[in-house]
Amino acid sequence: MKVQLFNIANFRVDGGAMFGVIPKALWSRVYPSDENNLIVLTLRSLIVETEGHVILVDTGWGDKQDEKFFKHVYLHDGEGLIKGLKNRGFSPEDITDVFLTHLHADHCGGGVKRSRRGEGYELTFPRAVYHASRIQLEWAVKNNIREEDAYPEENILPLAESGQLNLIENDTELFSGFEVRLCYGHTPGLMIPVVQYKGKKLVYTGDLIPTTAHIPLIWNMSYDIESLKTIEEKQKILEEALRNDWVLVFQHDFYAECCNLEMTSKGIRAKDRFAFAEL
Repeated sequence: MKVQLFNIANFRVDGGAMFGVIPKALWSRVYPSDENNLIVLTLRSLIVETEGHVILVDTGWGDKQDEKFFKHVYLHDGEGLIKGLKNRGFSPEDITDVFLTHLHADHCGGGVKRSRRGEGYELTFPRAVYHASRIQLEWAVKNNIREEDAYPEENILPLAESGQLNLIENDTELFSGFEVRLCYGHTPGLMIPVVQYKGKKLVYTGDLIPTTAHIPLIWNMSYDIESLKTIEEKQKILEEALRNDWVLVFQHDFYAECCNLEMTSKGIRAKDRFAFAEL
C-alpha cells in the first residue's frame, strides 16, 4: 500500500463557529484567529494505492460556483485538486475510486465540474466509482434549513444520477487495509477511513476531529447536528487510537498534519505533532 497526502487549498472560517460553546479566550490560545475572528483551515486529501485501486479521499470545494458562493470562504494557497494529483503522477482518468467522507460542499464539490460541452455538469473523475454513505446521500437530497448552504444541488444531483455511485450502509473494509467507520454527530453518515500503512493504522479524522484543538471531547464545531453523538464518537475512536498507537491525520488543521496520542490528567490529548512525510 502507498499513501500520500496533499493540501488542495486553505480557506478561512469564523473561529467561533469552529469551536461552538468553547469561549474564544480558550480556543484562541491553541488556534489563533485574525482581527475578524477568522481562522485558517486546510483541505487535505489522501491518495491511497492498494491492490490496483487509486483512491482519492475527498475533493475539496471545486471551482464551478460563482464568486458570490466563494465570497466568505477566502480560498488561498494550496496545490489545487488537479494539480495536486498531477504533482504526484496522476491524471483524473487514473483515479479508480473517489471516497467522500460526506457531502458538505468543501468535501465533495471538486468531484463534479462544469461540462466541457458548456451546459450542465459532469464527474471530474470519469472512470472512478464514487463512494458515499447511503444515509448521507438521503440526508443531502432531502436537505434541511440548518445545512442547506452546505448541499448545493449541483454537487449532489449529478453524482446521484451518474450511475457511478456506490452507497455504503455499514462499517466495512471497503478495500484491503482500508476500513470505514460511520458517524452521525457531525452529519448523518459521515465516513471516517482507517488505513493500514507501514505497520500502523492512520485515522483520517475529517470533520469528526478537524484539528488537534478539537481532540478534547467537548471542543466541537457549531456545525455538528448532534453534539452529544459527536462526543461519543470521538471518545470511542480516540480511545481505540490511544490503545493501539494509531496516528491521526488531520484534514483541516493548518498547523499539524498528524499526531499521536497520550493520556493526560485532562484526558486524551495530542502527544507529538508531525508532518505526514515523517511517517
